[in-house]
Amino acid sequence: MGTSFNKFYEHYLDIWKTSSLSELKGIISQEYQAREIAGGKVSDFGYEESIRGWEQGFKFVLENNAKWDLKELSRISLREHEVMSILSAQLVIDGKPLETGNLFFQTFAYDFG
Repeated sequence: MGTSFNKFYEHYLDIWKTSSLSELKGIISQEYQAREIAGGKVSDFGYEESIRGWEQGFKFVLENNAKWDLKELSRISLREHEVMSILSAQLVIDGKPLETGNLFFQTFAYDFG
């Protein structure tokens, strides 16, 4: 994991924390794939479906004057130019965290030259 990836990753987290959909669209790959497991049901998403999901989530945050509480639990180098980040994400509204949160396992493939 080089300095370039660390800078990218911190920028990615800042985008998430500010709920900036336009910036998110600019940094994630068109080949982006996601998997969600909720209520025992597994759903797979591509780029467009994921962007719509982020749009809904970011809209909720902005409309409710909420904040993201993101905590990195682990960052694991999988192979050269590939990193997995494990994050917890919880919304905070009026200074109070919601009772539920989400756990994200995200793999980043990168080549900063």
